[in-house]
Amino acid sequence: MDGGHLKTLILLGALLLSTPLYAAQLNLELGASGRTWQTEELLTHPQVQTITINNDVSYKRDMSYRAVPVAALLTGIKPGDHLQAVALDGFAAEMAAAPLLNAKGSRAWLAIEDPAKPWPALSEGKPSAGPFYLVWTDPQAGNISPEQWPFQVASIKRLAPVAERFPALLPDPALKADDPVNQGFALFQKNCLACHRLNGAGDAQFGPDLNIPFSPTEYFGAQFLKRYIRDPQSLRQWPQAKMPGFEATVLPEGDLDMLVGYLKHMAGRKVQP
Repeated sequence: MDGGHLKTLILLGALLLSTPLYAAQLNLELGASGRTWQTEELLTHPQVQTITINNDVSYKRDMSYRAVPVAALLTGIKPGDHLQAVALDGFAAEMAAAPLLNAKGSRAWLAIEDPAKPWPALSEGKPSAGPFYLVWTDPQAGNISPEQWPFQVASIKRLAPVAERFPALLPDPALKADDPVNQGFALFQKNCLACHRLNGAGDAQFGPDLNIPFSPTEYFGAQFLKRYIRDPQSLRQWPQAKMPGFEATVLPEGDLDMLVGYLKHMAGRKVQP
């Protein structure tokens, strides 16, 4: 190889190393107003700013991010709409649109990982929460659960509500709307459906089905099931465990009782996928 070709290769290599790679993209499937955003576009969005998240759900410490208000990206979405945030690993968070559109109180932000300034790994041997991470400022004001903090987000979709898409999840229709089992169903959607299916119904690819072949209420004593939901590692310990614990600040005791009540009710309503 002559000197001219070598110099050219060196210059090209230096250029590639000095130029950030903006390969990540976020797909917004919102109907007529959907679009795809590249990392570079989001980092230069007119509303991008640096925000600080106190006690970040995923990193367990204070974090700063370059972020855009989620509401600024949800063109054409109304408070009554239903959305689903899907992560690269199959986590599928079902979310009412109204909290995501808030400009006050609990406010949703899309944090954007800059390839030139990558975020830390979530834990040893794990990737970061990027390229996109849905975070909240003042989450306590809106009773935002940890399952509403999806990381490694790949897409956000407008879909029909869960009850319409997955009738196999529905409790007995003879129950009143305010029956504790129906309240438990609402809690299941908020806290469990992002990782688990039930009766084969749901979009998550992350955790096991919670009714087929058996409901956890069939092989856990009631108190042990509650303990497992509160602190999974207190009953089953293994290094690759992924299920988070649900503290009383996230899932109060009364809510936990209703959630378990829904699971017990659905054990009598098995539908084979």
